[in-house]
Amino acid sequence: MISTYTEPFSVVLIEDDEGHASLINRNLQRVGVLNPITRLKDGTEAIAYFFGAGATPEHLDRSVVVLDLNLPDIDGFEILRRLKTDDSTKRIPVIVLTTTDHPKDIDRCYALGCNAFMTKPVGYEDFSEAIRKLGLMLTIVRVPHIK
Repeated sequence: MISTYTEPFSVVLIEDDEGHASLINRNLQRVGVLNPITRLKDGTEAIAYFFGAGATPEHLDRSVVVLDLNLPDIDGFEILRRLKTDDSTKRIPVIVLTTTDHPKDIDRCYALGCNAFMTKPVGYEDFSEAIRKLGLMLTIVRVPHIK
């Protein structure tokens, strides 16, 4: 069953892998997540998006971040740390979606303040199914105002 969102928020996808980003977008739409999705391809883009000149409370309000840890320049741990220690962004929910399942990485993400941690399955079908489940969660999630 496909339902459409009723909660107005945007998804900020921080993902460097083009194939993963495409699968994430497609599978979120399949379960009815029609919220706007902004894709940022690396840590530099993410830092500029959240902390650059254009980052106003209105711009960032009602966002959910889906964050890969393995980015080519500034890793996801540093982005998560910055998001959760800055007063203007600390209330934005962050879902870590990454290939690692190492307990130290999971513990570190929760210690830094992530709201959920998901491991990307290796196979196409398993990966697609995991994203559909993420999408189902996003259709019922409530996102705080940050402004």
